[in-house]
Amino acid sequence: MASGTPDNPHTYPQGVTCWIDLQVPDAAAAAAFYGALMGWETHDALPPDVPATYLIATLDGQDVAAIEPRADGSASWMTYVAVDDVDATVPRAVDAGGELVDGPHDAGPGGRWAELRDPRGAVFRLWQARARLGSQVNNVPGSWNFSDLHTSDVGHDLDFYRTVFGWEVEDMGPDAGAMIKVPGYGDHLESTVDPDIRTRQAGAPEGFADAIGGATGLEGDEQPHWHLTFSVADRDAAAQLAESLGATVVATHDGTWAATVRIRDPWGAELTLSQFTMPD
Repeated sequence: MASGTPDNPHTYPQGVTCWIDLQVPDAAAAAAFYGALMGWETHDALPPDVPATYLIATLDGQDVAAIEPRADGSASWMTYVAVDDVDATVPRAVDAGGELVDGPHDAGPGGRWAELRDPRGAVFRLWQARARLGSQVNNVPGSWNFSDLHTSDVGHDLDFYRTVFGWEVEDMGPDAGAMIKVPGYGDHLESTVDPDIRTRQAGAPEGFADAIGGATGLEGDEQPHWHLTFSVADRDAAAQLAESLGATVVATHDGTWAATVRIRDPWGAELTLSQFTMPD
């Protein structure tokens, strides 16, 4: 399931989505909410003498996400893309039509980051890993599955990401959007943290091992953004628990491979909870 261990950590090649964090007005309250919903424990990655907070969320002792305070009162999940060199990637992204929002900055010994806005307005970050490699547990209940780009023109808007990261994009049909792939990522997983990936995905579409996420059109009054999906053991139970903790259920969907619920957390950040379902 592409999860690392202390002796064999999950590393992320150039162009692979690698980390997520929640930016929220009340980080401590958000840590309590997601701890109850996902089973996370949190600790502050910053030393006591630093006047800031960056809460690392762990599942069974392994890094899965982070939570940090945001002063403007809004809340949203952020997706990071792994790069070998942040400072070299930023001008390439700007030349391709992106906008530099913040950085580049060092994040102590953890790595180096920059925040960008793509040509349609979706915000994401680059991550050049040092000590903090990225999410170490994925695709198990309580962890991140993937991030999808919700955008106004899937075919056109992904040209920016193709230029910056070398992504390959496969049209999955009018109702399924597009699958985003990083060539060679499946080989990387097979040789490191997921030796059984080819066997486990034997029935999946060709090239699925290289998939890092997807892209789909906007719905309703949505603005372009990167939307996160997390795995849960039971969609209905997770939705009920989320509501009891103060979240709002936005929509549910029963698909071929997953039963999902889209929720809005108590601070307004939206995410999807997904239960894997084996087709008949």
